[in-house]
Formats: sequence, C-alpha cells, structure tokens
Amino acid sequence: MSVGVDYFLSTAFLFAAWTLTLYSLNFFFLLYYLSRGKRAKGNEVSISQLPMVTIQLPLYNEKYVSSRLIDAVCNMDYPKDRLEIQVLDDSEDDSREAVLASVQKKRLKGFNIHHISRRERSGFKAGALRMGMQYAKGEFIAIFDADFVPPPEFLKKSLRYFSDSRVGLVQSRWGHMNENYSTLTEAQALSLDLHFLIEQNAKNSTHLFVNFNGTAGVWRTSCIKDAGGWHTGTLVEDMDLSFRAQMKGWRLLFDKDIVVSGELPVQMNAAKRQQFRWAKGTTQLALKLLGELLLSKRIPVDTKFQAFIQLTRHVIYPMFLAQFILFPILLNTDNTPYRMAFSPFLGLFFYMLLGPVAYLYIIRRLWPKRWASKARQYWILLFFATGISVNNTIAVFDAILGKRNEFLRTPKFGVVKRSDRWRDKDYVLPFNRTTLLEIFFSLYGCLSAFICIYSGSISFLPIILLQTIGLIYVTYLSIVDSRKKLPTMSKGRREITRPQNLTSSTSENISNINGEVPISRRGKNTIPGFHLSHRRAWNAVISKAMLLVFLMLLAGGAIAAIYGYQYSIYPLDKSAGYLSRAQAAQSPHLVFLYLNNAKELIPPDGNPVWTFPNPRTDFTLISHDIDSMQERALTISGLEPQSAEYNTALEDLHSSIRIIEMNLIEAQPYVYGSLNNIIFTGIWIGLILLTYNLISRMRRKFRETELS
Repeated sequence: MSVGVDYFLSTAFLFAAWTLTLYSLNFFFLLYYLSRGKRAKGNEVSISQLPMVTIQLPLYNEKYVSSRLIDAVCNMDYPKDRLEIQVLDDSEDDSREAVLASVQKKRLKGFNIHHISRRERSGFKAGALRMGMQYAKGEFIAIFDADFVPPPEFLKKSLRYFSDSRVGLVQSRWGHMNENYSTLTEAQALSLDLHFLIEQNAKNSTHLFVNFNGTAGVWRTSCIKDAGGWHTGTLVEDMDLSFRAQMKGWRLLFDKDIVVSGELPVQMNAAKRQQFRWAKGTTQLALKLLGELLLSKRIPVDTKFQAFIQLTRHVIYPMFLAQFILFPILLNTDNTPYRMAFSPFLGLFFYMLLGPVAYLYIIRRLWPKRWASKARQYWILLFFATGISVNNTIAVFDAILGKRNEFLRTPKFGVVKRSDRWRDKDYVLPFNRTTLLEIFFSLYGCLSAFICIYSGSISFLPIILLQTIGLIYVTYLSIVDSRKKLPTMSKGRREITRPQNLTSSTSENISNINGEVPISRRGKNTIPGFHLSHRRAWNAVISKAMLLVFLMLLAGGAIAAIYGYQYSIYPLDKSAGYLSRAQAAQSPHLVFLYLNNAKELIPPDGNPVWTFPNPRTDFTLISHDIDSMQERALTISGLEPQSAEYNTALEDLHSSIRIIEMNLIEAQPYVYGSLNNIIFTGIWIGLILLTYNLISRMRRKFRETELS
C-alpha cells in the first residue's frame, strides 16, 4: 500500500514536470516558425483614400489617465472629418465629470467626439464596446484602453494593411512608459516584450492564430460583425473575438514596428488582478471554443496544436503548484524509480537549465546593447512568474468550476517617472485572501528547503529556492503595497510590516533544528514473536500513518488560515465595504444604517498593532468615532434637505468616514500578523518539523532493523 502511494505521488510529480516542459517547448516551436515565416507588407494610403475611422475608448473609473488618453487620440495625424471618437465611460466615481469636461472641450475644438455612458455596466468592457458598435460610423474601429498613449501616426501606419480585403485586424506592439519604475514593472515589461517580439511576431509571419491584445489595435468593422460581435461570456473578449474571426477565415496581423506606449501596473495586487483576469478568461475561452476549433477541417493541424497550447497554457500554474507540494513529500518516500529514473532529471534539466540558457541567448540577440539589464530583468521575471502561481491557479479553477467573477479592472495611477507617487491615490487595492495562501506556500517552501538539506538532496535545493523566493517576493509586495501612505504617517511607522515578523518567526523555528538525532543500535531485533515480514508490514503501517499526519498538518494549517480569515479578516473587509457605501450614500438615514452595519463587524476594543500601537488602528477609538458620526447623521437629517448647510454637513461627514475607512484598511494587515497568529504559526511549523524528524528517525530505525 505504501509503495502504491509512493508510486502515485511520483507519477503525479512526473506528469506535472513533463507538462511544464512541453509547454515550455512551445516557445521554441514559435521561434522556429519565426525563422521561416514572412512578414506581411502594407501599402501606403493617400489622403484621398483615408477611410472613416471610429476610435473607441472604454473607461471605468480612470481619473488619473483619461485626459492623457483623450489628448493623445485628438492629437493623431488624421483628418477630423474622417475621425469619430467614442468615449465609452462606465465610471461610477468623480472621474465621470472630468471625462465629460474633456470631451466637451474637444468638441469645441471641432472634434467629432461623443461621451457614451450606460446606466448599468452589464457585460463590462465587452458590453461597452458592443454598445458603441451600435452607433459607430467608421469602416474601421480602433480601440485603446485608458492606460495607453497612441502616437500621432498610429492610424496611417495601421491602415496600410487593410488594402487586403481579408485582413480584419492590425495589432500593434505595446511599449512601456514606466518600464524602469520598479522591479515589478521591469518583470512585466520583459514578459510582454517576449510575447510580442517572439509569439505575436511568429504568428504574424505564418498561418498561426494572432490574437487581439485588447488595446492598441484596429479592427475592420465588417470583420467584427461577421465574427458575431463582442461576447460577454468570458473575461478575454479580445481573444474570444480574435479566434472566432480567424475561424471564419479572416486574417489578423501584427506589426512590431507600430509601438503604442502603455502604463504598466505599479502595485503588485493590481498586477495579480490583471494576471488573474487573463488566466481565468483564457481558460474560459478554452472551454468555450476548443472543441469547435479542434474539429474544424479547414484549420491546419499545426495551427490547431498551437491554438490548443495558447488556450490551455495557464494549466501550467496548477501543475507548478502540484510539483511544488509533492516534491518535499517525495523526498520522504523510498520510491526508487523517482530517485533513480532518468526521466525526472531530464524534465528538470529542460525546465531549469535549458530554459534560462535559451532565454538569455535570445535576450542577447533581441537587445544587443541592453542585454545585461534585460538579463537581470529575466531573473526578476522568473520570481514574478513563480510567485503568481497561487493567484493564477485559483483563476484556472474558477474558470473550470464555472464561477463567474466581475470584470475587475487593473487600476492605473498615471505613474511614469520614478518620482511619481501612487500610494496616496485612490484605487489602491488591499491584499485579499489569496495572499494567505501565498504566505502558506512561502512557509511551505522554506520548509521544503530544509527538507532538501536534511534529506541529503542538495542538488534540488536551487529549484526549491527559486520557487520559494518568487512566492516570498509576490507575498511581500502584496502586503506592503496594500498600505496607503498617508501624509501624516511617519517614515518609521511605514517601515513596520507584518511579513518581516512572520519571516522572523519562521526563521526562529527553523533554526532550532540541529540535525538528525543519532539512533542507538542497542535493542534492535529483540521484539519477541515478530518475524521480519511482520516487522516490515508494521513499519509500512507506521510510515503511512506518519505521512498521513504530515499531510493532515499541512491541510490543517490551510484550514486554520481560511477559518481565521473568515472570522477575523473578512468582517473587517465587509465593514470597510459598508463604510465605502456610507461615503456614497446621499441620505443621512442610509449613512446611519451603513455606519451601524460597519460598527457591528468591528471589534469593540483592542489594537491589532501589538508592536508599536498607534491611535489610527485602535478599535475602541474607531468605534467611538463611528458613534459620533451616527449622531452627526441624525443631526443632519433634521436640516433642510439640499440646503447649503445640509450639503456641507453631509460632505464633511463623508470625508470623516473616508478617514475611518482608511484607518480600518491600515489595520487589516496587522490582524494577519497578530501575536496569536505568529504563535500559532510557530507551533504549526514546529509540529511539521517534529513530524518530519520523527519520520526520518523511524525510517533510519527501520533500515537498521532490516540490516540487523
């Protein structure tokens, strides 16, 4: 039975390793196609031939970048009488008024620009684009997200390719306005550059499917209609339309020489949200279109193969996590095929050695003058890619299980220079429950590293460390980037973070391991009535039992983390939500009710900051402040509605509620790192290490018994 469990686990590990290897080889498959393909060429378009173009700008709460985008679109080198601009504004905050003012200013300058707003944000971005299509007059439609700035020559360069009536889309390459802002933006920039310069370029040079990247592209209007228009069933409406159009026979092109600069997410939680949406949406699209695509008779086999890889590529994240979880468990088994077979080492060789060597060589070829900085970015990208595996695994399972999430946009802050600040702006995202799992896997990775050392498998230590560092990197930034930097906050206070305490606790527990305890050989083989076969069977039972305890401890830690979130963190999240609703409420009665709901979820006393507590995070003071605000709401309700005094008092109350909400959000990370949680984590890690030592001692004892 024990052999069966070992065999099952090793088989699962090998399957995950080879799956990762095969998906990695797709990159080299595209390199081969890029080397033998031919680029499409466009024809220059004269002024008299310039067609009518509709530019669609889907916006949602984009107060920091909307004006920049509208200005860039209106500065395009294209005749005003052949240009129609649709600002598809679904905003729900004060950015709507600013956008409307920008639109009216441009209309006074003679631009054919329209502000289109919906009562309900149904279908999210795809719904907005579909609504804009009903009023679009252009023969072609260009689409730009809020964080992009198209160059003046964009339209004229893109329209050259549409002399071929089969062309339905021209996608341009993304540039990066803030590539050097941080390690996070550098990692994202390199990832996108490799996507466009290798993947998209290779597909454009052959008959492989090119996908629209959601922005910085020009569609032929008839192509959109022929393909069925914008669908709202997935979170990747851009890729959905791309595949349906090419399955209809349209040709989609990519031009790497047309570069449209965009703003990369500067907050880790924003980057994770974007990656989550892409991973879940692509998996949804695979479930939607893959069967029809593979059964199509007019699509070449290699195109089907590459499309299959593209649509299912995010399955590598669950495989990565499975491999990450199984590895330390397998080191505690006696499965000889796993330890000695050639196949796992070959898979690891491709995954860890051939991959970096090949990528660094390609980076040297693509950026001969910047290859050193790009090579550094590659290692940061490795950490980022491994660190978001938990986030993207959840996204894949959300798609498979049919869970329909809201289209959550990626916040933009108008950050371009290193000196630009964003932490004191709106739209800063708090970390969510996914970060709890990332903390767990970070600790699990540290444990796995020690297992590698104590099991004598030092050769596998770099693999574990690479994955663990990536998880710690993402976890750390997820927590640190969640805190808004208020003007009144001192620098010293901002430097106090819970992850450092958690890491310290982890290190203290791990450092208590002084090596395996020597086992006395005295008394071996002295149990009366036990033959060798009986001892083997008994040893197998004990080994299985201890392995089961080990797994139960790991599962128990995850369950405890989820339970702790539900009863300590989630109420604060929900309370912050009620405070947010109170700020939007225009009735003192509603403000009073939302404040009452928020107060019921906040602890009546205590301060989660147990190291250097401050008044902002004191729950007793927060509760008293909410009581005072409720009294103010009752006072305002007695004033004349819509009077100057009424409006001023209500606006002042909203500002006070906003401060309390920010204080509550600041307190949330400290609740994660409470003294009780740190003690529990230390005990949990100690029990896991104790169980591991017991398993090691028992295995050594069993072997010595066999020898005696």
